[in-house]
Formats: sequence, structure tokens, C-alpha cells
Amino acid sequence: MHAQLPHKERKVSLFKKIKRKILFLFRLNNRPVIRVYNGYGGPDKVLVFGHVLKLSPMDRKSYRNSWVVNTFSMLRLFMVSPYSFAEVSMEWEGATLNAKTEDDGFFRFELVPKNQPASGWHDVTVYLMEEKYRHQKIFGKGQFLIPYTSQLAFISDIDDTFLISHSSKLRKRLYVLFTKNARSRKPFEGVVNHYRQLAEPGHGDHIMNPFFYVSSSEWNLYQLIVEFSRENQLPAGVYLLNQIKKVSEILRTGQNKHSGKFTRIVRIIEMYPQLKFILMGDDTQQDPYIYLSIAEHFPGNVFAVYIRKVHKLNSGSVQDVINKIQSLNIYCCYFEHSSEAIEHSKNIGLITNHG
Repeated sequence: MHAQLPHKERKVSLFKKIKRKILFLFRLNNRPVIRVYNGYGGPDKVLVFGHVLKLSPMDRKSYRNSWVVNTFSMLRLFMVSPYSFAEVSMEWEGATLNAKTEDDGFFRFELVPKNQPASGWHDVTVYLMEEKYRHQKIFGKGQFLIPYTSQLAFISDIDDTFLISHSSKLRKRLYVLFTKNARSRKPFEGVVNHYRQLAEPGHGDHIMNPFFYVSSSEWNLYQLIVEFSRENQLPAGVYLLNQIKKVSEILRTGQNKHSGKFTRIVRIIEMYPQLKFILMGDDTQQDPYIYLSIAEHFPGNVFAVYIRKVHKLNSGSVQDVINKIQSLNIYCCYFEHSSEAIEHSKNIGLITNHG
């Protein structure tokens, strides 16, 4: 006969079983998870970053066109609990680098390569080094990009630049966000064709101009955005988003301070001073003003600016900004349809293959 557990231990065991069932019902994981996002670098410095989360949603494996399922799936993206001040490490070129997560679970490694990394994507693995989890070998895999020799690089906003989001209309924005998923949301007509042509410099399909997708949306939406980009065959690239949010803040998704977006773009341009940049955004929020500031700080690095005309009430003030950017001898295109942007790109030599 098996000895019964003490009453107190039975209660704890029952509580754990109920907790596991509830978490599974909500498709949540309470085991630490390391998310490693696409990083980037050059000959002198490489940046690798991500989050460590104590509570996080399980990866979505199926996509049904049900608003109930999609709403629940969106809510889950914000059911997160960061692992604050956790020890993490990664190995590179035989050396071990250590870092500690910030209060929101975010970590960042800055590598100084001994030898110039080869162009293309490089795999990295980040390990959780907290003593209580060491025996479980918790790790996350990611990549970083070393751009191929190129003269051009593209920095694009996401919402209402290529992903239809209705950012200027709160009700419509929330409706799309909660009732659609990564595979049912839509890009603007012609935008994928434009981006794919811009990515191909004409000397081999495997050698692409680098794309950086910089948004005020939070890191909670990273997997949604990556899956949308993959589903619609947008150029692979580096995604730089904003501070992660909890479920209590979900109605303010995308409503972050835009100063962080300026800082992220500055870091990219400073990483690649030899490149000419094309900035791509829309007129629903602050893109024109951010891009004007970038152009004023780096007039020799910005080759062209594309602004999609989405919020017609803003068109007058945005046109004034466009005129200021053009006065810096930078090409500008303030367009409504992607066909206009494609024609402009051909005229200024950004697209040489007329496919």
C-alpha cells in the first residue's frame, strides 16, 4: 500500500494540477521562454536582443477565420510576465558573453567581432543562466543579419505603410486588430510587388538589399508581424518594435511614444554610414516628421523618402514636410497607390528590373 501524501502537500499538488490545466486551456506557458529577435551588425559591432518571459503565450499553430478565436489569440499575446534581471549568455567566436535582462525582461548583447562576419544571416543561441533553471537548459534561437555589399538599405514603418491597420481610426483599428489574424489581415495593393523589387539589386536573388522594419507597435506583436510578412512574401528583414506591454495596456497598442522610433532609426544609420537609406512610412501618425528629423541629421545618408497617403485630413501639413525634405536634395514620393511609388522608384533608379 502506497503511503499517502500529507494533507498540505496534497493541496499543493492539486493546486499545481489545476493551474496547469487553466494555463493549457488559455494556451499559456509558465516555464521561462527566451525570445531572440532578428539582430543586425557590421564589421565592428553586432547587436543581438530579445526578451525572457516567465509567462508567455504558446506559439499559434493553426489559423481559423473566427473572430472569437482571433480575439482570444490577440489577448494572449499580451498575457506576459517578464523575467526581470535574469542572467543570460551566448557564445560567439569561442567566447561567452553575459547580459542581464532589464525590468521588462528585455536583453541586449553587443558583440565586437574578432574577424569580420560573412555577409548573410547568422544563427545564435541565448541561454538562461539563472541557477534554479540551469539543469533545464532553457534557451532561445535567433539570427542576426550582416548585409551583403550594397549601396542601399530600406527602413520601413509597418502599420498603414504596408499592413492595413487604420491607425487613425480607433474603433476600426481595434476591430481589425482583434478580429483578424496574421494570415487574414491584408497588405495594401501592390506594396509587396514594390518591396520585392526594391529588395532585388539585380545581381542574384540570394543577395538582397537589407530591409529594416521599424514600428511603434510593441514586441508582443512580433510573431504576428513576422508571420504576416512570411505569408505575404515580403522581404526578410530585421524588425525593431517598441516596449512590451501587459494585457491591462492592450487598448493602447501601437500608441507608444514615437521618440523611440527616431532613436532606433539613428542606430541603424550609424551602423552603416556607407549606405544610402530609403525611408518608407505613412501619414497617419508621426512618420513624416520623424523622417524630416532624420533627413536633417543625416542629409548625406538619406536618398529617398516614401510616404503613403492614408489620412487625407493630414495631407496639407504633410505636403509641407515633404517640401522641406525635398529642399535637402532628397527624392520624395507622397503617394496614394503603390503603382505610383513603383513608377517613382523606376524613375530614380531604385528599380532596374522592370518585372
